[in-house]
Amino acid sequence: MMPGRAGIQSVEVGYAVLDALASAPDAMMLRDLAAACAMSAAKAHRYLVSFQRVGLVAQDPATSRYDLGPTARRLGLASLARLDGLAAARAAAARLCEAIGHTTALAVWSERGPLIVHCETPSCQPLTIGLRLGSVMPLSSSATGRCFSAWLPREQIAPLLARELDVRPARHAARLTTESGWAAWAAAVRARGAGAADGDLQRGLASLCHPVFDAAGRLVLGLVTLGPSTAFDGRAGGAIDKAARSAAAALSREFGGTNDGPAPPAARPARRSR
Repeated sequence: MMPGRAGIQSVEVGYAVLDALASAPDAMMLRDLAAACAMSAAKAHRYLVSFQRVGLVAQDPATSRYDLGPTARRLGLASLARLDGLAAARAAAARLCEAIGHTTALAVWSERGPLIVHCETPSCQPLTIGLRLGSVMPLSSSATGRCFSAWLPREQIAPLLARELDVRPARHAARLTTESGWAAWAAAVRARGAGAADGDLQRGLASLCHPVFDAAGRLVLGLVTLGPSTAFDGRAGGAIDKAARSAAAALSREFGGTNDGPAPPAARPARRSR
């Protein structure tokens, strides 16, 4: 509370419950949530009941676990929509979607990882995918996560990556948890110019995520393109890669930055992830 101004203490105490849910990698049991907030389970439950009534919290009836609800997501997305430059990014995503005939999306970094804040799906090729507004993408197995992991400082992503690999072990987990292994892996992603995945996150789905930088050279957005593996040309230097790379570079200029880096490699025959 700001000095000299009266507030409502119960609101400030209750915020600890929301903050704990926002900071956790997954939905939480009541006992774990109460411990994270340093309050009794009975007290935490009273706050959860009120937050459920207004949609800030939701409880899974099958597991009894609690997570942020639809009202919390709506507030977060409304805040993100007001970020400078996001309007231009949405327009760029729409143009790219029309140009390539595949779904495009925008992702920003959040306390829980890369967060999808906008999606564009072509009417000519509707695609049913597990990508929704408010989705948090895994760092190790999604193109979006690989993009953010490669261009953000290791100390920023390390805690989330460690928790993710503990819950969902990946084939390459060992090298991602060591500094040298992560450095080599991140360097390979940066050399390619984008995060890429084909079947890693969802069978039959391929995707790319190109970075967008601000004037200070910081990663501010991920420009995502995705489609069915059978139709999506996700090759480095391929048609979609070139179009998305150009769109991401234009967006970086909108933010005062640049995407100068290694030239895209020549197109190679597509390789399927196993």
